[in-house]
Amino acid sequence: MCVNPDETLRYRPGMKIIDLEPGDPRLENDLLPVLSELRPHLTPDLFREVYETGHSQGLRFSAAYTDEGRCVGAAGWRIVINTSSLRKLYVDDLVTAAATRSTGVGHALIAHLESHARAAGCHELNLDSGTHRTGAHRFYLRERFDIVAFHFTRALTGPEDAS
Repeated sequence: MCVNPDETLRYRPGMKIIDLEPGDPRLENDLLPVLSELRPHLTPDLFREVYETGHSQGLRFSAAYTDEGRCVGAAGWRIVINTSSLRKLYVDDLVTAAATRSTGVGHALIAHLESHARAAGCHELNLDSGTHRTGAHRFYLRERFDIVAFHFTRALTGPEDAS
């Protein structure tokens, strides 16, 4: 789905975004440490299991890198077909490394995801955000996301049973 053959898009000087496939060592070596800032429960084994299972369901991961090769942002996403939006790009995870927040990494990841969404004929790009993540909410509003729904959850197992 990426618009150029090497699966790398450049968004601002000093940064590139790469889509990573299952089995790519950069998933665990580079992306997982950044993703763990948002999802601290993910061990390498659990992350590998989630991606191996989720990939067949459309789960993809994109990583933002500096020109020095340091991963500074991560996005987990998928194209979803449903009755409410018909076709949308849903963002499972979006995180910028704490040390590089407010430097354009999140904006570049959103632009990258929007590019995928448009290429796939999606009508919208959407995500859920924890109610306590007020800084993220301010970012999403600046990025022209609208608050359009409530997301309800009923736990069926404890977190220790999630794997």
